[in-house]
Amino acid sequence: MTIALSTMYAQQKRFDNGAGFARYAADAGYDAIEVSHSTTPEKLREILDSGILPVTSVHQPAPLVEVEGGKSNHDLNLASTKRSEHARALRHALRSIEWAAEAGASALVVHLGEVEGSFSGTTAELYRLFRQHGIRDNRAAEARAEMEHRRAEAAPANLEAARESLEQLVEAARPHGIVIGIENRLDFHQIPLPAESIALMEGFAPDEVGHWHDTGHAEVLDRLGFLPHTAWFDGLGDRLAGAHVHDVRGVVDHRAPGTAQLDWEMVAGGLASLDAITLEIDQRETDDDVRAAPAFLRSVGLG
Repeated sequence: MTIALSTMYAQQKRFDNGAGFARYAADAGYDAIEVSHSTTPEKLREILDSGILPVTSVHQPAPLVEVEGGKSNHDLNLASTKRSEHARALRHALRSIEWAAEAGASALVVHLGEVEGSFSGTTAELYRLFRQHGIRDNRAAEARAEMEHRRAEAAPANLEAARESLEQLVEAARPHGIVIGIENRLDFHQIPLPAESIALMEGFAPDEVGHWHDTGHAEVLDRLGFLPHTAWFDGLGDRLAGAHVHDVRGVVDHRAPGTAQLDWEMVAGGLASLDAITLEIDQRETDDDVRAAPAFLRSVGLG
């Protein structure tokens, strides 16, 4: 199994030059690189020009650039019902496909957007309840039910916009042999849920669109009480296109594999059909843990 290291870990001073990060990843035992959406055009260019490791995937909307209103392009919503924002988000995602094609990447990881509305307050409350060991109490159940109801009411329009984006991304990626990997997201209001992902993929071949499984995102939603981690494998296991693999401590994800509390037997079983995975490790994790991660994953059947 090919193990790639995401440039999420490159967001630190010692890796200001992308070639330096590529050398580090190779020395640490990684086979390839994924370019994250936090990567600048300059760093991306340095990684490609170095030729040290192949780039197997690009995470839309890489590279990172500023957009109007003081935001960055990863703040844009591919499922927005606001036509101007939808168009801007799509433009940056299509640019990511151009970079992926130049890099020879086989996959584009996509954040397909979110249901519009104010969900942040209820989400913050659930995190607080988790830290206070009250995630299974009545208030937590009420908060989840409130989010589920509001999301269900607003979702259809956003899902329609997301499908429109997906169709255009597939059309642009198809000539390059790039699969669109729809990533499961960290927050409940974000698109997709498992059933939504199945519906969004309808009519597309597996080599055009697949499920990109993020272990941390699925685990956090499980621990907050929304849906079991295994629901993604049960519904989408036959459409796996790739995975972001990282550990979870409490409800904090992007920990180095083997340093926290994820059920690795369950994860290894769910991802067994893949021949490549990406480690998406927070830039504040230790060098020792990042270097130890490939061997740990091989020890649990991934790699």
